[in-house]
Amino acid sequence: MRRFLPWLLVCVLPLPMLAGASGLDGDWVVDLSTAPGQVYTQPMVLRLVADGTVTGSFYGSAIKAGRWRQDRGRLCASFRTTDGVGPYHTAVCLDGETASGQTWAEHRAFLFNWNATRPTP
Repeated sequence: MRRFLPWLLVCVLPLPMLAGASGLDGDWVVDLSTAPGQVYTQPMVLRLVADGTVTGSFYGSAIKAGRWRQDRGRLCASFRTTDGVGPYHTAVCLDGETASGQTWAEHRAFLFNWNATRPTP
């Protein structure tokens, strides 16, 4: 029965939920620039799993305790990463072909808003 549980979840989830998830799933380039004309980007990889979890990485750290949901016309994910000192809490929502997000690091006393695009081939 355990072998069939993931397949059962895929079959039971509504198709719009799975279709929307693919829009946020994959590789992203996050713009963390703090001044106009400055270029500072970091990679983000999101893997949205049918059970509502998120795996991947952001800013060189593995995603921990990630969740995603499509609701109220938006597809969003939230997750936690770490710099080895403290946690970073990130939320990201799909906005057309781009993603908008914010990362909060209480131990560093900052909240940072950012945008992300797909990497150019």
